[in-house]
Amino acid sequence: MIDSLTAAGAERSLASMAPGYVDRGIELEVAFLHDRPGVQAELEAAGARLYSLAGRGGRVGWVRRSRRLVASRQPDLVHTTLFEADVAGRIAAGLARVPVVSSLVNVSYGAQQAVVPGVPRWKVRGAQLLDAATARRVVRFHAITSHVADVMARRLHVPRDRIEVIPRGRDPERLGRRDPERRARARAGLGVAGGAPLVLAAARQEHQKGLDVLLEALTGVLASHPDARLLLAGRDGNQTPLLLATATRLGLDGRVAFLGPRDDVADLLCAADVVAIPSRWEGLSNVLIEAMAMKTPVVASDLPTLEDAVGGDDLVRLVRPGDAEQLAAAISATLDDPAGAAERAGRAHRRFMERFTIDNVVEEMAGFYRRALAGSGRR
Repeated sequence: MIDSLTAAGAERSLASMAPGYVDRGIELEVAFLHDRPGVQAELEAAGARLYSLAGRGGRVGWVRRSRRLVASRQPDLVHTTLFEADVAGRIAAGLARVPVVSSLVNVSYGAQQAVVPGVPRWKVRGAQLLDAATARRVVRFHAITSHVADVMARRLHVPRDRIEVIPRGRDPERLGRRDPERRARARAGLGVAGGAPLVLAAARQEHQKGLDVLLEALTGVLASHPDARLLLAGRDGNQTPLLLATATRLGLDGRVAFLGPRDDVADLLCAADVVAIPSRWEGLSNVLIEAMAMKTPVVASDLPTLEDAVGGDDLVRLVRPGDAEQLAAAISATLDDPAGAAERAGRAHRRFMERFTIDNVVEEMAGFYRRALAGSGRR
């Protein structure tokens, strides 16, 4: 059970894992609260059965429809992901006496989340209390990094030993390989000259993702690389008006392109000289994993969750979150040293193959389900 099936991080991860679940004999049924386009076709092609829980009544309506669905389907296990689906799914599973597990995919309810523009602090605190209350029904948790597990265990008052850490994964065969021909085709399709430095950010346009900081940093990059361009791929969000206004204020017209949602991120990664991940906080960045798979150099915020992903090694350039000057310097340094950037990207690719391939992740998740069922007494 998940909030929606838009092509965002958790949803894309689910679609990536679905074929592996089905191949391992797991019968996958996916319920979602909002009818929004995204990964429906991928899930159905993998053999998953989909159920929409959209309708009237807000949270109470979602709980009622979730309860009816769980009672009628009688699954062995309910797995919830993202806040609203966590609340509705945990309550519904409890009422139907079906074991429930939940994924922890981000750090929430901290000082940074309390100052998100447009979100009052009382609302954040209320969400935390509701999350913690329904978390008592969960037999086992899955977290995508050790840092997320450590932080959310405290904030939800969950024993740390009830949380297993399993990262997100990607299929290297599906992403394909980075090569000069693919890079040339991708850049031509974007209208980017062969030698022009190209910076990519792939993220939804929300405060968390720090894209406003990246726009400020671009002015510093242009000072040393005047022909550089920035591509912003991702759906609109609460920060979209600010980003458009910032680009105009800084005179970046013609230097930055807002691409909107894309289903060709792997091609964009081939086209790019560097991927920027300027997030203020993260669970585990999907674009980081994909960049590691595609051997694309990365400049990212120095966050514990991202350090978890790269294993503490010097695989990417890390900068202080929110520091546009430091971000600009790191991007410029990466563009100035393509050989060094390629060497780091090669080591990052090896790390991806060791830890983040979809086969490894799905096998770990299948084991997680078996342990959760055994612990619940259901199996």
